[in-house]
Amino acid sequence: MAIIFSLLAGSWSQAARIKDIADIQGVRENQLIGYGLVIGLNGTGDDIKKSVFTKQAMINMVKRLGMALTPATFDQMKTKNVASVMVTASLPPFARPGTAIDVTVSSMGDATSLAGGSLLMTTLKGPDGKVYAVAQGPLNVGAISYGGKTAKVQKNHPTVGRIPGGAVIERPIDYQLPATGNLLYQLRQPDFTTAARMTEAINSRFGQDTAHSMDSSSVRVQMPPTYQGDVVAFVADLEKIEVQTDAPARIVVNERTGTIVMGKDVRISTVAVSHGNLNLVITEPIEVTQPNPLGTGETVAAPRTTINMNEDQGNMVVLEMGVSIGDIAKALNAIGATPRDLIAIFQAIKAAGALQGELVIL
Repeated sequence: MAIIFSLLAGSWSQAARIKDIADIQGVRENQLIGYGLVIGLNGTGDDIKKSVFTKQAMINMVKRLGMALTPATFDQMKTKNVASVMVTASLPPFARPGTAIDVTVSSMGDATSLAGGSLLMTTLKGPDGKVYAVAQGPLNVGAISYGGKTAKVQKNHPTVGRIPGGAVIERPIDYQLPATGNLLYQLRQPDFTTAARMTEAINSRFGQDTAHSMDSSSVRVQMPPTYQGDVVAFVADLEKIEVQTDAPARIVVNERTGTIVMGKDVRISTVAVSHGNLNLVITEPIEVTQPNPLGTGETVAAPRTTINMNEDQGNMVVLEMGVSIGDIAKALNAIGATPRDLIAIFQAIKAAGALQGELVIL
């Protein structure tokens, strides 16, 4: 049976703070990435004879540590305690040198598990190629993977781990909030109604002409004279203002999980929906025919095909104009609609012009 969730609205709905629906332009996270080696694995690392990048990384590492080893020497080694990994992290806004951030470590070779390993010093770079952080430390995998040639036991995902506070920031992002002037807020979910309500709420709190809506996703805010030179206090007071958000009428259908989410503003005109299922079952049992005792002949296996068809009685429901989301859910569940059927039903209602909203299929 399909699961239908409805987002209903009563006589009032909870407003959201500005800090939860909008961000200041330029105040955002930045992605970092780096390549490194995880050591100390219990025979679950990369096969250096097959992973060329792991072999080359180990050669480069030992050279930097003052040991001279040739590729021929490595060919004689059979270690499986090292794994090549990609290290990723998010650099938060206004982060200063010395601040610790979390990193995610993911295997990129044929290692079967990173449990028990430690990441060697790895530089993390931004899109501009500059080093912003350095990561190192033991991995927290939270998974196990053991087995032999014929059996294997695995829990969770053993080739990805995290290091809480495993990277130290070495270079800050060059961005400063303006001490005076304007702040440009960007809505996380662009909407003209929400932008207009946000502008009205800010002007009601700090005075007229403080905020101006630029478009559906941008609101420009002029810092009041009383806050000049103290932008942090102004942002702290502004982001606590509550705004009644709005969103387009939308139905989201996920066929894989059988989940349907309907927005509170979805409207359906009067429409009749008929639903019926046709079940076709085909079986092919094998019948064995044997010759008579002491007779001539051979034993023959002959398949026999049996077809059974069962068509459920078609049901029709009428959805009146202005029905609630709860009534729609009850009506569609009453006719036994599966997730695949519901997708077809909503598409047909949309094609008939009776669905006043957007249909999104994941």
